Amino acid sequence: MTEYTVEFVGTGETITCSDKQTILSRCLEEGIAQEYSCRVGMCLACSAEILEGEVTQPAARGFTEEEAERYALTCMARPLSDLKLERGVYPPSIEADAEVGEPNDVAAADD
Repeated sequence: MTEYTVEFVGTGETITCSDKQTILSRCLEEGIAQEYSCRVGMCLACSAEILEGEVTQPAARGFTEEEAERYALTCMARPLSDLKLERGVYPPSIEADAEVGEPNDVAAADD
């Protein structure tokens, strides 16, 4: 078992996490407020942008292949190196989906 350092950029929070643990499970053990919901890699609430380092997350079904290289689902991701993550950052495809459902779009269509 190998231990890695996971730094959350902009928060001053750092944890150590083994290659056998998910980042989310370590956050919860350490009392770090990491957003999550489903814990099975589907809802994307626990997304973080990978600024440095690598993770393995074979069950991260909510991401495309390209997104899985740049973003981590902390509920599924296990470190393969020391990491720098920015929490609460979602892939562009998720941001685009959120914009489609804005109420203003409906109001504009009625005019």
